[in-house]
This record gives sequence, structure tokens and C-alpha cells, in this order.
Amino acid sequence: MKKSRLEAFSDGVIAIIITIMVLELKLPDHDKGDLSSLLPMLPFFLSYVLSFINVGIYWNNHHHMMYLVGSITGGALWANLNLLFWLSLMPFATEWMANNHFSTWPVALYGAILIMCALAYTLLAGILVSHCGKNSELAEAMGKDWKGKVSIVIYATAIALAFVNPLISCALYVVVACTWFIPDRRIERKVYHKNHQD
Repeated sequence: MKKSRLEAFSDGVIAIIITIMVLELKLPDHDKGDLSSLLPMLPFFLSYVLSFINVGIYWNNHHHMMYLVGSITGGALWANLNLLFWLSLMPFATEWMANNHFSTWPVALYGAILIMCALAYTLLAGILVSHCGKNSELAEAMGKDWKGKVSIVIYATAIALAFVNPLISCALYVVVACTWFIPDRRIERKVYHKNHQD
């Protein structure tokens, strides 16, 4: 099957996810028109920035990965829907974490959703690599995916630490986001090579 509908649908869902998150940034009830009235919004803003970056990372890497794929299978469609499902829970987790000022259970749930997103992305990548073949550009670009595996371990550690100090967990979420902030270099190199061949 052609990949264009999968890409268009994914782009639309991710755009809606980001829109829902930004709509949660509401003005405070007692707005005095100065910066001090915005202070209560700080947890919401920080949570929104972290979630926006995380969703943006998935969109970026998803785009790069799909660029190296010529066609998709039914399994890839379902794997992609699985990824979008977990990403669609980000607005809920973001708001709950912000509403409770980064307390234990919301921070742990946020990490659980991050793990599920990472696992869903890994599953999708695995299905696409299997479809494209072991010698394909995508397979070479993905390699052993140590970065993805380490990220999952850090998320699991952060969830456990949420019951000790939730702020340490949040710091670990930020660390993982920072490592993925630049689009995956492995895939980016293959995309660059493919562009210059074309």
C-alpha cells in the first residue's frame, strides 16, 4: 500500500494533539495584567513545553523514517495507529501532571505514557524494517537502535524515582527529550544520501 494516507493521517492527528494541549493554557482567573498573575500557570507552561517537544520529536522522526519507506503493510497501519493512540494520551497526562504540580502519580503516569510511545515507535520501526528488508536504507539507518533502548531504560528509572522525588523524574524526561531533540542522525544521513542520489 502507498504510504501517503498514513503520513497525512498521522500529521493530522499529531496537529490535533498539539492543539488540544495548547488549549489547556488558559489565563488565570484573577488576571491583574502583570507577570505575577502568570506565575500560577508556570507548571502548565513547563508541562506543555515538555510535551510539545516530545510530540514534535515523534513527528520529526516519524517523517524521516517514512521518507525511507516506499510502501507499507496492514501491520504497519495498525502499528502506526498504536503509536498515535499513545501520543493522543499526552494532553491528558500533561494536564494531570500540571494540575497536581508534578506530584508522584501524575509524573509516573506521564513516564508510563512516554514508555508506551517509545515501545510503539520501536514496534512500528521494526515492522517497517521487516517489510523493507534487512539490507534496506531504513534497516541500515535504524541499526541496533541503542538510543531508543537506553531511552526506555531511563523512562523506567524515572517512573521508579517518581515515588522518591518526582522532580528527578521530570529531569530525566527532559534529558531524554534533549537527546532526541535533533532529528535522528542515523536516518537523517540516509535521507540526505537518498536526496542527493535522486
